[in-house]
Amino acid sequence: MDKAVLPTIEDVAKRAQVSTATVSRCLNTPNRVAESTRDKVIAAVTELGYSPNFGAKALASKRTNTYGAIIPTMANAIFAKGLQTFQETLTEHGATLLVSSSYYNNAIEEEQIRSMVARGADGLLLIGQSRSDTIYQFLEQQNIPVVLAWSFDASSKYNMVGFDNRAASLKLAQKAIALGHRQFAFLSGERENNDRASERVKGAQQALAAADIDPNSMPVIEAPYSITEAGEAFEQLMSSPVKPSIVMCGNDVQAVGVLKKARERGIDVPGDVSITGFDNLEIASVVEPGITTVHVPHRQMGRKSAELLLSDDAKAKPSQTELQTYLVERDSLAAV
Repeated sequence: MDKAVLPTIEDVAKRAQVSTATVSRCLNTPNRVAESTRDKVIAAVTELGYSPNFGAKALASKRTNTYGAIIPTMANAIFAKGLQTFQETLTEHGATLLVSSSYYNNAIEEEQIRSMVARGADGLLLIGQSRSDTIYQFLEQQNIPVVLAWSFDASSKYNMVGFDNRAASLKLAQKAIALGHRQFAFLSGERENNDRASERVKGAQQALAAADIDPNSMPVIEAPYSITEAGEAFEQLMSSPVKPSIVMCGNDVQAVGVLKKARERGIDVPGDVSITGFDNLEIASVVEPGITTVHVPHRQMGRKSAELLLSDDAKAKPSQTELQTYLVERDSLAAV
């Protein structure tokens, strides 16, 4: 073949001795093609140096088969498992994923949303609900399907695949109250423009109120989701005249930071103070003592979010899928 002439899909089909439709299926939805056929097609693609003209394909179908995910941070594993299954599911359907991080900054997230739409994204995965009406209106005008994850609101007008952060935190606080705890403190992520963090604090406050404990007696300190800064916030909490018997943390990264600082200061966990986390990240199970936490269905969220965006339902009537959390009891939480 003349090297100056780019190979076509017809050339690949001829070399692999299959139809052009089979080549297309193999490249776009490989799970729908028998392994032996797929091997022949991939071998032909490799030998010929074939590269699909996705630009022309996108123009013809008005789809790019590309999806975007904007997560608040890549600095720790909070979103890693969910994003992994989100990408795995897209890949199974021959779709491509674009990922960016907003650093918990709504202005940055809005720029990234507009950029992904400009690049032709067929749909977006966004975390939580807290963003301006302006950007939601933009997405509606562009007719771009969106799935909001890691949060849940049955009355939402948008697609949601998530869980009830408030209810999960309430159950964890109720468990601590049942163990005799009355002096609570909460180490939260920044709550502005973060409905997940805000709802977790509200869940603990609700549990206290139901147990006739003044919710205002629970100090709430906000800190980034970092081990070092969580440790610094813990020192601040423990320097108060009334020391908490339990510190509830907004996620497991913060809980590990609190545990580390407690050790450095010679504070026994859970003898002197109990600690809880949220997310059930792997790190919560490998520290000593293990962190009592809330298991979040990360992988389910990622898979179901991708399946929804890939389906025609994403542009139809809004779909709300509520997933369930549960408590994971380890040794960082004890009776007082």
